[in-house]
Parts: sequence; structure tokens; C-alpha cells
Amino acid sequence: MIPRYSRPEMTEIWTPETRFRIWFEIEAHAMDALAEIGVVPKEAAKTVWEKGNAAVFDVARIDEIERVTKHDVIAFLTHLAEFVGPDARFIHQGMTSSDVLDTCFNVQLVRAADLLIADVDALLAACKRRAFEYKDAVCIGRSHGIHAEPVTFGLKMAEAYAEFARCRKRLVAAREEVATCAISGAVGTFANIDPRVEEHVAKAMGLEVEPVSTQVIPRDRHAMFFATLGVVASSIERLAIEIRHLQRTEVLEAEEYFSPGQKGSSAMPHKRNPVLTENLTGLARMVRAYALPAMENVALWHERDISHSSVERMIGPDATVTLDFALARLTGVVDRLLVYPERMVSNMDRLGGLVHSQRILLALTQKGVSREDSYRLVQRNAMKVWDSYQKAGASDVDFLTELLNDAEVRAALSEDEIRDRFDLGYHTKHVDTIFARVFKD
Repeated sequence: MIPRYSRPEMTEIWTPETRFRIWFEIEAHAMDALAEIGVVPKEAAKTVWEKGNAAVFDVARIDEIERVTKHDVIAFLTHLAEFVGPDARFIHQGMTSSDVLDTCFNVQLVRAADLLIADVDALLAACKRRAFEYKDAVCIGRSHGIHAEPVTFGLKMAEAYAEFARCRKRLVAAREEVATCAISGAVGTFANIDPRVEEHVAKAMGLEVEPVSTQVIPRDRHAMFFATLGVVASSIERLAIEIRHLQRTEVLEAEEYFSPGQKGSSAMPHKRNPVLTENLTGLARMVRAYALPAMENVALWHERDISHSSVERMIGPDATVTLDFALARLTGVVDRLLVYPERMVSNMDRLGGLVHSQRILLALTQKGVSREDSYRLVQRNAMKVWDSYQKAGASDVDFLTELLNDAEVRAALSEDEIRDRFDLGYHTKHVDTIFARVFKD
């Protein structure tokens, strides 16, 4: 985890202190269940809770023990015994290390998912607000980076809202997928521990029982979790790239908020760069990169090996912390985004009305002109506008005028019929319908 791209609440989930506290809770809840079925004394279970709750686990001490044992769970249990005393011999009865490690890891992922879902909720609120704010702000839609037909900036934000609403559903599903507990002992057969212990621990930790866990919880669950994080990161990047394009000098229809005193370049004082969204593009690459090793972790040897362990110690905190930061950063970008509707109209007008070409094409076909001839007639006049635009950066040739002066076009369409096809309102007449679909609440 890099502090520059970390937020404290998510980071806290992955600290050694939090991990050891979760380990203790798993062990203590297991002892409660063991005591209930008569395997260990109830007084021992009570002592473990009392001593453990009062303890402050010493990370340095556990590390010191691990340097000798070469085993992290044994090091923790040894340190715990230093607090608990003789009753510590009843801790970890019939359990294996993976019972503690895997259940803890899933608890951490569930907590991380809860924060990520809350992050998405904040982003959805920002996208919705900006969508309604600019619902009717007409701008040019682009395909292949080229002017196509009019849309509205509100629709761009509505599209982002719909996409992140899907992301939220995926995160909820990923949380459910990974929220399982395994307390099944060596190779997962419950030979030395009663399945009722697993049921008790699962309920106490807010998890579901893993139906069959070999000695580890199946890693297809984790692969799906991290793949979902990668999809969310891709959605972040998609919106970030849109904002980056809109901030280009030649476009400048929207830009990141530029705060007083902010500097864009160490060499060029005039620069206002889209640094936040560029940063989001980079962070998205990192989150996606963690999905592949999670998928490779699925194939473990027989009932278990630890090839997944080192991977998860890295990708668990790094992927969730990075995505948490990225979602919060994107929310800030959207919330404070500077939007320039006048510039949008100006950009749209630079091509002298070409955005209405399809309407003329369709009008000609409806008048009996073949599609091939209709396309030829419209393109012939459109290219005059393009040629003018390419020379000067703005067309001094007007598409409407060219069409009105084209004898073949006029043979099929009257002046009023041609002018009627240049109504911008035609392109935005279903915006309310789309908004009603997106914002059902």
C-alpha cells in the first residue's frame, strides 16, 4: 500500500493489529462452540475472551516469535498464550491454520467491500446531481473521436450513473461470493472438529458456512471478487478518459477543477492539466492487474498449498485500498467538474450543421430516392463543409445553404422540409425517457 493513494478507513482493515484481532475473535468464537459441545471447559473459553479482549497484541513480539517458528499462526498463538496462561492449551483445538487465515481474509474482504459499496454510492450521488444539472445541455456526440450527432452532457452523466449502478450490483454479488467461513480442520474433513463449530463461528463473524473447503476456501470465490474490482476500475477509467478528452485544449467542454495556487507544470505556467483523471487511468491499470494472479490462485495442489498466500498478502490490501482511493478521487472530480455549455454549442457549430446529415439522408429516402443516391447527395454537400473546416479549423461553408442550392436535393425536398431537419430539439426529444429509465428511484 502506498500512502499517497490510501485512505485511513480502508487501510485500517489491513493492518497487522486488525488482522490479529480478527484471528483472536475466530479462535475465541471457536472455543465458545467447543465449550458448548463439551470439548473444552467453559471456564477456559471465558478466560480466553477476558484475557484476549484485554490484550494489546504486540506486532513486534509476534514477529520475533515468527522468526523462530517460521509460522505466523503459531507465532500468534504463542503470543496469545502469554496473555491467557494455562487455558491456552485449549485454543485452536482441531483447527488448522487455514481455518484462521482464510476466514480472516474473507472477513477483511467483506469489510473492504462494504467500504467500496459506500464509495460507489457517493459517486452515484455525484453523477446523478450533475446529470440533472446538465440534462438539457446539448453537446456533440462523437464516434471514433469525430463529430457524430447531438447528445446532452446530462446523458453522459446518466450513462456513467447507470454503469456505476451496475458496478454496485457486482460489488454486492462479489461480497456475497466471498463471505464464507471454513473451520473444517486439516484437509477439510472435520475429523478433529465438529461442524457445529464452523456454523457458530460463521454466524458470529457475519459469514456463511463454506459447503466444502478441502483445507482452504476455494479460490474461485476470490478470483471473482478481484475480477469484479477490475471491472469497477475499468468503469472508473472509462469516465476518466472521457473527462480527459473533454479537457483537451481543442475541445475544452469540461475540465477538472483547478484550485487557487495549483500549478500545472514546472516549466509552463499556463498549463491546466487533467492530472486527477490521468492518475485514475493509472490506478485502474493497477487494480485490473491484481485480477490475473487472483485467477491463477484458483489452481492449488490437491487439498491445499500456499502458492496463493504470498499473492493474497499483496493483492488483498493493494487492490481494495487503491480502488477505494480511486472511487473517492473520481467522486471529487465529478462533483467539482467545470462544465462549459457555451463551448459545447460552439464546438458543435464548427462543422456548419453537418450533425444533421442523417436526417437529410432519411428524408430523401422517405421521398423515394434510393439510399445509395441519398447518401451520395448528402455526402457530396457534406464534404464541401469538411474541406473548408480542414483548412481553417472552422467551416465558412454552411451545410444547410449547400443543400438548399443543390438541384438534385431540392427536386426531392422543399426548403421547409430541409430546414425542418436542422432542429436540434429533434435529437434530444427522448432525453426524459432515458432519464426515467436510468433514475427509476
